Amino acid sequence: WLVIHRKVYDISHFCRRHPGGARLLVSHAGQDATDAFVAFHADKVLVSKYLNPLQIGELAPDQPSVEPTKNEKLVEDFRELRATVERMGLLEPNQLFFFLLLAHILLLDTAAWLVLFYFGTSFLPFVFSLLLLTISQVQAAWLQHDLGHLSVFRKTKWNHLLHKFVMCHLIGASAKWWTLLHSQHHAKPNCFHKDPDIDMHPFLFTLGKKFSVEVKKQITCANCLVSTLLFFFFFLFYFHSLASKRKNTCPTTTNTNTSSL
Repeated sequence: WLVIHRKVYDISHFCRRHPGGARLLVSHAGQDATDAFVAFHADKVLVSKYLNPLQIGELAPDQPSVEPTKNEKLVEDFRELRATVERMGLLEPNQLFFFLLLAHILLLDTAAWLVLFYFGTSFLPFVFSLLLLTISQVQAAWLQHDLGHLSVFRKTKWNHLLHKFVMCHLIGASAKWWTLLHSQHHAKPNCFHKDPDIDMHPFLFTLGKKFSVEVKKQITCANCLVSTLLFFFFFLFYFHSLASKRKNTCPTTTNTNTSSL
């Protein structure tokens, strides 16, 4: 179960059919998910059709609307700030800007391939083409980020369509994979084992006293040893495979020297 606007919902079966993934709902199990619900769902009317049958009750009048572990005043200030920003229209996108950004990305991609086509693959043309593609990929990454947040167009389907085009065709990655992971990141930012952006090797993200203690409690010595071995064996096998490919592509020579009679 979880709480949205002081109403309690049973998600034990629905979590498997949740479009945003089961992990996103499970990470809020037993907690108040009001802010995450408001942030992730643009069409509240459509979502309510699926949400209403899941309601099993409401919080008692003496129960607080904010979890004991959260600062109630801070949560109220954040919600008021968000409402003020929306009323001022600061979240309204400039679609001309995003159109010019997409044209800029396509122009850089085209220029990079034309450089290789007309000037060959020697060192200087290759480096210049690499520079153009790098700038293009970085800009495309930020564009797909805004599209993935459904913040470019008013209609959700246009955001999804252009997001798939930029992510799948220009960048070469899965739009659905990014959406699932990034939604989990914003639902529980910087929460170990809930935020996939930091749920990596324990030696990479253990800064700060509070976070270090959290990692220490949840990770045993055996897990650290296994993770470390997997981390280094990955690079070992990776470089070994590169060496094997290089060896297989080298031309072989045979000794055809014959002695004269």
